[in-house]
Amino acid sequence: MLGSGAYRIGSSVEFDWCAVNTAKTLRKLGYSTIMLNYNPETVSTDYDESNYLIFDDISFETVYSICRIFNPIGVIVSMGGQIPNNLALQLHRSGIRVLGTAPENIDQAENRRKFSDLLDSLQIDQPLWEELTSIEEARQFAHENNYPVLIRPSYVLSGAAMAVASNDGELLEYLQKAVDISPEHPTVISKFLENAKEIEFDAVAQNGEIIAYAISEHVENAGVHSGDATLVFPPQRTYLETIRQVRLIARKIAAALHINGPFNIQYIAKNNQVKVIECNLRASRSFPFISKVLKKNFIDMATRVIMHVPVRKWSSSSFELDYVGVKAPQFSFTRLQGADPTLGVEMTSTGEVACLGDNFEEAFLKALISVGFRFPFRNVLLSTGPLESKAELLESVRQLSRMGLQIYATHGTAQFLQKNSVNAAELNWPLEQKEPNVIDFIQQGKIDLVINIPKNYQKEELTNGYLIRRAAVDYNVMLITNRQIAMRFVESISRGAAKQMNIRSWQEYQ
Repeated sequence: MLGSGAYRIGSSVEFDWCAVNTAKTLRKLGYSTIMLNYNPETVSTDYDESNYLIFDDISFETVYSICRIFNPIGVIVSMGGQIPNNLALQLHRSGIRVLGTAPENIDQAENRRKFSDLLDSLQIDQPLWEELTSIEEARQFAHENNYPVLIRPSYVLSGAAMAVASNDGELLEYLQKAVDISPEHPTVISKFLENAKEIEFDAVAQNGEIIAYAISEHVENAGVHSGDATLVFPPQRTYLETIRQVRLIARKIAAALHINGPFNIQYIAKNNQVKVIECNLRASRSFPFISKVLKKNFIDMATRVIMHVPVRKWSSSSFELDYVGVKAPQFSFTRLQGADPTLGVEMTSTGEVACLGDNFEEAFLKALISVGFRFPFRNVLLSTGPLESKAELLESVRQLSRMGLQIYATHGTAQFLQKNSVNAAELNWPLEQKEPNVIDFIQQGKIDLVINIPKNYQKEELTNGYLIRRAAVDYNVMLITNRQIAMRFVESISRGAAKQMNIRSWQEYQ
């Protein structure tokens, strides 16, 4: 079994959980196991879960040497994330048996061109895209299909070098980074769909037939990496028709790739139109989450499938659950000097917390408290970005005002709120260096919560927004940079979920 390697952004304890549960199931099935990993946590906590733990680099050379010494019946690459998955084809070509889904099919899913051709043959919709051969062609694609566009290299970990470009300058910058990160594999450019929902499909298939699955939704709109997104299971705001299409598409893909083991598909949906973003023929970082919420170990099932043990199809409707699970990301921006604490298509979170609640609001607030939010709070600073964002957040701000909170806002947001009958005290931008100034208020502890929605243009606006976000992180002020999170947060506390949870006394206990 190949582990996840050292903990890093995108590859952490979730994949350790998958690898360790694989070892436990194999032991039950009567197999001796060898774990290859170079993660100190594996040595300190999981050293006795396998018969052998080899602490070495996860590379083709190391695996090949181990196979020559131990002569195992095969290698499991689907439990440790992207690093072992990338070795599947090379191991196969060298004569080493890869257990589970065939390496050729793994490559068909990982290679953007091959996977797109497969989707076309199955008549499954996908965002418009092209494989890049020159910068001029990329620029032409962006102009023909209208910015924004998404840059996506193949065979990368956690969206490395993925980016959304909104103009020619950003396009050139991001293309160069993508080529540097993945020079041996194609980079593609695709049309980025705005204001669309992202949906996760985690499943286990046996001989191409799905035997267990879970559908989760992101709170944030598409454009936030799945590892940074707030995940909700069962989905709360996804149309039934969308869910039906998600299931149907997954069945087609599983059959076409003859999947044996775990897999994950990411979808984008808007107005009941469902498109496939990508498919990973391995366990995903959300496998532990859905396994714990459903109380059904998907890795145990997947391991049995990989070892050709017949597994009965498991069917349990998420509608029957009388609770909701929410998984929230944990960030380490306070330890990263100068980092901009905003969410994007390249992953930045360093951990996550999952919580259960009687409803979404309770689970959501529990998860936010677990990653650092504090109650009660008395005032909020708003800098809400473009006009459509201001309009979308207006009702949420009204709710905050009705709750008796002091509303502070930067110039444009304050004017918008005042025109819409919301009382807001205006604070000056950081670069204006005039009183009253946003940074001074944050430094003096006069701000409990900052809601800052970044803009994609105007350098001065971007710099001011960065300085506000960075100050919030440096002075341990609660920060929200996504308008969907802001809306659901305000909605949750205004509906009385905080009172129901007795958050004040619970926080004092903490």
